[in-house]
Amino acid sequence: FVSYQVEILDWKTKKQLCFLDKVEPNATIREIRLMLHKLYPQWYPSRQSIKLDPKGKPLRDEEVLQQLPVGTTATLYFKDLGPQIGWTTVFLIEYTGPLFIYFLFYFRMPFVYGLDERFSSSPHPVVNLACICHSFHYIKRLIETIFVHRFSHGTMPLRNIVKNCLYYWGFAAWVAYYINHPLYTPPSYGKKQINFAVIMFLLCEAGNFSIHVALSDLQRNGSKTRKIPYPTKNPFTWLFFFVSCPNYTYEVGTWISFTIMTQCVPVGLFTLLCFIQMTIWAKDKHCTYLREFKDYPSLRMSIIPFLL
Repeated sequence: FVSYQVEILDWKTKKQLCFLDKVEPNATIREIRLMLHKLYPQWYPSRQSIKLDPKGKPLRDEEVLQQLPVGTTATLYFKDLGPQIGWTTVFLIEYTGPLFIYFLFYFRMPFVYGLDERFSSSPHPVVNLACICHSFHYIKRLIETIFVHRFSHGTMPLRNIVKNCLYYWGFAAWVAYYINHPLYTPPSYGKKQINFAVIMFLLCEAGNFSIHVALSDLQRNGSKTRKIPYPTKNPFTWLFFFVSCPNYTYEVGTWISFTIMTQCVPVGLFTLLCFIQMTIWAKDKHCTYLREFKDYPSLRMSIIPFLL
């Protein structure tokens, strides 16, 4: 076979970092990352971004050298992504925080609301229910992170964890402060509003979990090949008939129901921001599906059936 020569340049300075001689044609980008790692131990594979063009998209681990639009002398560009952290660790940190932060306010710690006896307990049952639902949501997320999710990208830049934690932990504190406040007032329509919201909450949580399981099943046996997700026998997955990312649809539904249950402005604001962010993610994933699959179902929208 004809061996390849691979030149790796710094994406910014165009300075040559290394020249790999006699590289096999069927070598993958992952194997090239490992070769670079041997020469530069500080740049472990997940920290490397390898591209065909300095401004292009990063190449995937499984892409093969001879299948790339290059000659037998290939020029690749390297970018240092900085220190990385595994997605499992990221989610465990992000979701554990809100779980425990909420309890600080629910149990009315003296440094939160003061020592007044009136502030030591709440007369409203919905406050207890809200704590149960909030805890259930984040416990479910932690369980999914450990047992269900399969991550296509193994790591995230370490610097992002601070930003993500500020978002999740900060909103958890803000929401918990008002829901558990001694002056909190229950929903306007009482039990009917609360019961409706709880049913909606549980249905959305079940739907979200069902979608995560269905997506995980697509990547059994460690397969990284992207596939079109389709509805299964589980009725909660039938939303795949209409949207590309029903997990985001159910997630937004969960927070809408929590907003209705608590009738609290900070929760509503958090729900709005969740919807905006998840719409961005859903649109991006929807476009990826359309680009990669010519037979992708035309009826599907990104996140809201028939609308968005």
